[in-house]
Amino acid sequence: MSFPLPSRTPSGPRRRTLLAAAAGAFALAGCSAAPESSDDTTGGSPSAADRARARAARDSVTLSGRYTAVIAAHPELAERLAPLRAEVVRHATAFGGGSAGASGSPSASASAAESPSATASASASASGSASAAGSAGVPARPKDALADLASAELALADERTRALVDLPGELARLLASVAAAGAAHAFLLTKAAK
Repeated sequence: MSFPLPSRTPSGPRRRTLLAAAAGAFALAGCSAAPESSDDTTGGSPSAADRARARAARDSVTLSGRYTAVIAAHPELAERLAPLRAEVVRHATAFGGGSAGASGSPSASASAAESPSATASASASASGSASAAGSAGVPARPKDALADLASAELALADERTRALVDLPGELARLLASVAAAGAAHAFLLTKAAK
């Protein structure tokens, strides 16, 4: 006597349903875990993006100070350097340098930098600007001072370009734009130094 085999209904849809549910669970877990890992803050410390923004603001304020020192040491360069310095001050402000408590208010500095006559009069009133420039590290010859500013701009542009990889979209775009402006400043300063 032959025994009939039990009939089995294929379980295809159940396997697909299980795979779809697993994929959905992984996607849901990924969506809910993203804010925790992208926050990158521990115990109230600033995120990597905030640290990069603060550093970029400090670097721009420092560079603005170098422009100010060169203008003070070489007043004849004030007309040429004032627009570049004003741009550097705007970069510091764009990174939040005005509210970050950086030395020297960028907004106050910007108004002085935008008018070459104000910068020239401020530098003319500085006593012993040539000796003060020597102590501040400004080269005595104007061409050397321009070359020094060009190398500072180029070094900072290169540093900012390397930092782009680790930053989120909007901050990376801002840093790329400022790095490109710095490279253009370096080109103009190098051309003026010749």
